[in-house]
Amino acid sequence: MKTLASLIVAIATVVSVYAQHPKQGHEEMNKRGDRVMGFDHTKTTHHFLLQELGGSIEITANSAGDAESSEQIRMHLKHIAMMFAEGNFNAPMLIHEQTPPGVKVMKELKDEIKYNFEEIDRGAAVRISTKNPVALNAIHDFLRFQITEHKTGDPLSVP
Repeated sequence: MKTLASLIVAIATVVSVYAQHPKQGHEEMNKRGDRVMGFDHTKTTHHFLLQELGGSIEITANSAGDAESSEQIRMHLKHIAMMFAEGNFNAPMLIHEQTPPGVKVMKELKDEIKYNFEEIDRGAAVRISTKNPVALNAIHDFLRFQITEHKTGDPLSVP
């Protein structure tokens, strides 16, 4: 029951934040994202996946022949994994022009969260994990926000 209540609060938070960003805001966010990430969002696919012990950020080039986007994704996510591990969440704040939900706690509990960079076919992933339940809730809040903001269609709950 506690998990359901947490999920309802998280979804309400994401919906509230999302309601503040109409379509024009989404297009502007994508432009900022292209500058910050260093690759064209129209040539790539983002996924933000909630998992039992954390979650994943996965980005791939849409075309198997797009080696340039694949390399740019890998450079970006390798950098993101290092920045997040240091408690630096400037990139998502620049992209979204706000502090995403969960960031404050993720900064405070940075030593209890692992960020592992991994190359995958046509791109890369950052695997985020923790054994701390407070950090886990923050990670899930952060990923739900990303799912909604980037309109990825990924599940808002742990499968």
